[in-house]
Amino acid sequence: MAAAPVSPPQRKKILRVLFISLLLDLISFTFILPLFPKLLEFYRNLEGPTESSNSVLNRVISGLNAYKNSFSRPINDRYDIVLLGGALGSLFSFLQAIASPIIGTLSDKYGRRTALLWSMAGNLASVALWVAATDFRTFLASRIVGGLSEGNVQLATAIATDISDDKQRGATMALIGACFCIAFTFGPALGAALSNITTVARNPFATAAGFSLFLIVVETVYLYFNLPETLPSSRPETTANGTSPQTKPIVPRERTNSHLLLNFTHFIFILFFSGIEFSLSFMTYDLFGYTSSQNGRLLGFIGLIASVLQGTVTRRLHPLRVVQLGVTACALSFFLLGRVSTLTGLYVAATMLAVTTATVVTGLNSLSSFEAGEGERGEKLGNHRSWGQVGRSLGPLVFCSLYWWAGRDVAYAIGGAGMVGVCAVVFGGLKAPPSSLLVKVKPS
Repeated sequence: MAAAPVSPPQRKKILRVLFISLLLDLISFTFILPLFPKLLEFYRNLEGPTESSNSVLNRVISGLNAYKNSFSRPINDRYDIVLLGGALGSLFSFLQAIASPIIGTLSDKYGRRTALLWSMAGNLASVALWVAATDFRTFLASRIVGGLSEGNVQLATAIATDISDDKQRGATMALIGACFCIAFTFGPALGAALSNITTVARNPFATAAGFSLFLIVVETVYLYFNLPETLPSSRPETTANGTSPQTKPIVPRERTNSHLLLNFTHFIFILFFSGIEFSLSFMTYDLFGYTSSQNGRLLGFIGLIASVLQGTVTRRLHPLRVVQLGVTACALSFFLLGRVSTLTGLYVAATMLAVTTATVVTGLNSLSSFEAGEGERGEKLGNHRSWGQVGRSLGPLVFCSLYWWAGRDVAYAIGGAGMVGVCAVVFGGLKAPPSSLLVKVKPS
């Protein structure tokens, strides 16, 4: 027996809380993206020449050197920052892959609100460590805590699914995608601007980290006072005549796309996309000498275009068509970035990336939510995110290693070929769930 549907006024209120809180969270999260090259260079210059060989950073660099020496082809030391950044990105995502199914299952058992507030506690600890990170060891600890506790996106997806029927699902997921796009429009540029303001001499990035912490505190307080529980089991069940329902066995949900296929598609897409996504700031730093501010503007451009697409395209197309559009654009962006030599070419490729950012993950989340029953949404969506995070844990390290060893042209050519393979899976394997075709998806 289904839980009582959420009333339109209550749904509107929850969507507003979800949008504001997720926007605060993602703006805070994106602060660090354009800072990675300079941030890691700062710690290397700070600890490399002066600290003992037993420091965490020196042990990490020694490991990277051993990895580098395993190649027969000599590799220039100037690419060390690229691989170090890839390793840190992989670590964060690997921890997310472990945590996501656990967070999702706990939210099915104890409620979305409870799970989200505990996740926020971990986020607060993570960003506080970044504020205090005057050495690489503390910065590394902040990334580990953040990787194990970040659950906002998957829980927001579960909440959005809880309060939406099949007709509303695509437009609601697009709203979550819009949060990503808006955050990428303003977050990286704001983080880069704040990194130019030094308030703590021993940590030049403390101003950006401090403002990030402020946003997380505001988000936590806002959620505590405004977010109700949305777990379907917390709502009364209804029958057609309004009487109390009798307990009946749960009918298994008929699936159009298996979760294994959806999860695998998510994995292979993120495996390649995260490589291009994470290496972009390093590529512009290497090829054009981009500063943090210039990288922030580039990421802001991608976010702005993606935000427009979320409101005009993603919300109106069927989720399957959205995914197909995005993976095609991603393949084109790989091949363009492998040959780009001008800023105009860079921004053309960035436009293709914006199309991908606005579409694929939103569409896959929608398709996955159609296949999940009321009592398993947290678990299934957590598993779906976990597969993506496994891809994200491997993508930056593998792609940056390839970039580092074989060069930009070869790395992006291989990435483009891989994305063509993803296109084959999406166009040849995924199908549209019948319930998603009942009506044309319209913005709510």
